[in-house]
Amino acid sequence: MNLADLGTRALLAGYAAKTFSPSEVMEAVIARVATWEPRINALYAYDPDAARLEATESTQRWANGTAGTLDGVPATIKELIATKGVPVPGGTAATQLVPAPADAPPAARLREAGAVIFAKTTAPDYGMLSSGLSSFHGTTRNPWDVTKNPGGSSSGAAAAAAAGYGPLHVGTDIGGSIRLPSAWCGLVGFKPSFGRIPIDPYYVGRCAGPMTRSVDDAAYLMQVLSQPDARDATSLPPEKIDFHAAIDSVAGLRIGLMMQAGCGMEVAPEIADAVQRAARVFAEAGARVVDVKPVLTQKMLDGIDRFWRARSWDAILALPEQRRAAILPFIYQWAERGASVSGVQAVAGFNATYDIRSACAALFADMDVVLSPVTPNISFPAEYASPLNDSTRPFEHICFTLPWNMSEQPAISLNCGFSQGGMPIGLQIVARRFADWQALGLARWFEARGGLNMPWPVM
Repeated sequence: MNLADLGTRALLAGYAAKTFSPSEVMEAVIARVATWEPRINALYAYDPDAARLEATESTQRWANGTAGTLDGVPATIKELIATKGVPVPGGTAATQLVPAPADAPPAARLREAGAVIFAKTTAPDYGMLSSGLSSFHGTTRNPWDVTKNPGGSSSGAAAAAAAGYGPLHVGTDIGGSIRLPSAWCGLVGFKPSFGRIPIDPYYVGRCAGPMTRSVDDAAYLMQVLSQPDARDATSLPPEKIDFHAAIDSVAGLRIGLMMQAGCGMEVAPEIADAVQRAARVFAEAGARVVDVKPVLTQKMLDGIDRFWRARSWDAILALPEQRRAAILPFIYQWAERGASVSGVQAVAGFNATYDIRSACAALFADMDVVLSPVTPNISFPAEYASPLNDSTRPFEHICFTLPWNMSEQPAISLNCGFSQGGMPIGLQIVARRFADWQALGLARWFEARGGLNMPWPVM
């Protein structure tokens, strides 16, 4: 086994036993990056020499008994999450590059734990695409098939994890930006309860979370990332949670199976089959699985679209004309229609977040958990800005993921099959608000019983 492919648990055990060192692991990751990166373009601010130095320091800490929780474990951080001294372009060439004055909370927690943050990962313009397209970074591609899109906006994190750039990758999610690319790249992608992981800047529905090859690795990240940080005024009170806790039985669990999103793209038959097979795994183990209706409507989705257009156009108007011209045309065309959104329409659009929240709460009055597809489609061309590549219909693919950002509930994506063409298919597990341990526990339960031995992409 290549050291770059080892999970966090195996790495920490190897370091403790002196079977191998953080320096040896970092060299394996650097070699993996050299092989894959010219084809997938997943990284930003990659500094192998600095990574080697950090790994050397970690090796010394293991030698003298002062190693931290994740000491020497390779990690990446999504470009939108600030790291001290590195500019945050926001995925767009329109941004003036100014070094960040401090680590944002997720980066700070990883450094405190001793993880080796060896690179940032790419994101599309303003994080507003489920795509690997960016006017600043170029095109990020899916390691399963480099002609295909990894999705986004945590595009680089997904591509890096699938290619085996070490075990730990952190993305952000405001409508599906962790779970969507995780599904298209065969990963575990966890959007925790809103506020569980402190983040800066914070915003309605915005979460940071793990993107990994296994639930175990995601749990290791959650133990570290969920530590408190006063900069996030929306963060939850500190709570001692065992994110590695096992769920031994699902018998009696009330599980809603949501196979229709209520609007947007139709679910591809191969995805429907894979998700229904996954639901049967739960049912055969004693869970009560029942079909449930969607929580989202076209009116709600259109309202969110209008609000986000108006908000984005307001930000773009603040830029000089020359910098506006550098924005990815798809994003500019989408946002420009925000100019015709009235104040009343923008407020009504924002209020759709509360309509979604109410619908989700009503569903969970009778359900403990919801299962659904993550995406309606299997894959799409790398050159597309979204699955439909239509700036007038940009959110037709996020209808299974968006509601749980607005309801603030934990939702996790993990692989549940492959298409006939060999592309991954994602299952989404949604738990009650604050029950992050349950979402991870059920994902681990399914991973052990219904999950697949993943033949990760190789060059």
